[in-house]
Amino acid sequence: MRKSFQVAALLFAVILGSCSGGKDQKGADKTSEKIRVKLAAVTARSVEQIQEYTATVEAEVTNNIAPNSPVRIDRILVEVGDRVSKGQKLVQMDAAGLKQAKLQLENQVLEFKRVDELYKVGGVSKSDWDAMKTALDVKRTAYKNLLENTTLLSPIAGIITARHYDNGDMYGAAKPVLTVEQITPVKLLINVSETYFAKMKKGESVDVKLDVYGDETFTGKVSLIYPTIDPTTRTFPVEIKLDNKNQRVRPGMFARVTVNFGVEENVVVPDQAVVKQAGSGDRYVYVYQDGKVSYSKVVLGRRMGSEYELKSGVPNNSQVVVAGQARLINGSEVEVEK
Repeated sequence: MRKSFQVAALLFAVILGSCSGGKDQKGADKTSEKIRVKLAAVTARSVEQIQEYTATVEAEVTNNIAPNSPVRIDRILVEVGDRVSKGQKLVQMDAAGLKQAKLQLENQVLEFKRVDELYKVGGVSKSDWDAMKTALDVKRTAYKNLLENTTLLSPIAGIITARHYDNGDMYGAAKPVLTVEQITPVKLLINVSETYFAKMKKGESVDVKLDVYGDETFTGKVSLIYPTIDPTTRTFPVEIKLDNKNQRVRPGMFARVTVNFGVEENVVVPDQAVVKQAGSGDRYVYVYQDGKVSYSKVVLGRRMGSEYELKSGVPNNSQVVVAGQARLINGSEVEVEK
């Protein structure tokens, strides 16, 4: 009986060992299974460094037309859309205060003349003469200020773009009576990456397209390069001017500015090779060498149809994975599909 039990135990151990060995072999086969990928050979080539920026058209100069204190509006002499010249009369405010100030000034002039005659013959002291002269200067300044704020003139040649009151309204400080803008030329402000700070030149020509005019291209010039870089965005503002002699371009239009920064030799890869890292904005490419792939973080440049320019991350004359990346990790052994 005991001998039969020993034989049964031995048979059980052999069977168990056989089953375990089978499982281990299957696990080994699974571990050694290689991921199939497709590759593309990539090289460096000359790439024009073209960057596109968006901007909103702004007037060269914007002036808000308003008096310096609340007063009733007598007449507004222009309408929105009117072209005006420098020095043109735009608004006539109520003149009651001006008339009163004029009478006060005339009386002050007469009084000063009387004191001046007495001073010449020793009838008044120098201090009295000085006080009278100061009072006259104050009245004259007050009258001039009222004159400028009763008849409102345009300080620039431009176009009326806003009107906030009607004849007879009481002007309040919340809004100007009118807004006049100089639109010859107009300007655009773009924010350029610090990478191109040394390459941006004042006076350089750029192409500008406006959504309202489709594919028509306008020529602008770099008029101002701001000297400091924003530490948060790592960009610096650049001002672009358009002559706009025909005044087809108006403030508020949406514009796309294209700047050519020259040519660089950079590696170009198919767009299928570029993978976005989950949870971040990083891009990477798997580079193949000697049966394995390595993870390479890349910096993208221009997108050109179905290709990307790489600023860094992949050496020249490399082979990169363009299909099968989903299961890859750094250092994976792969099988290349022909």
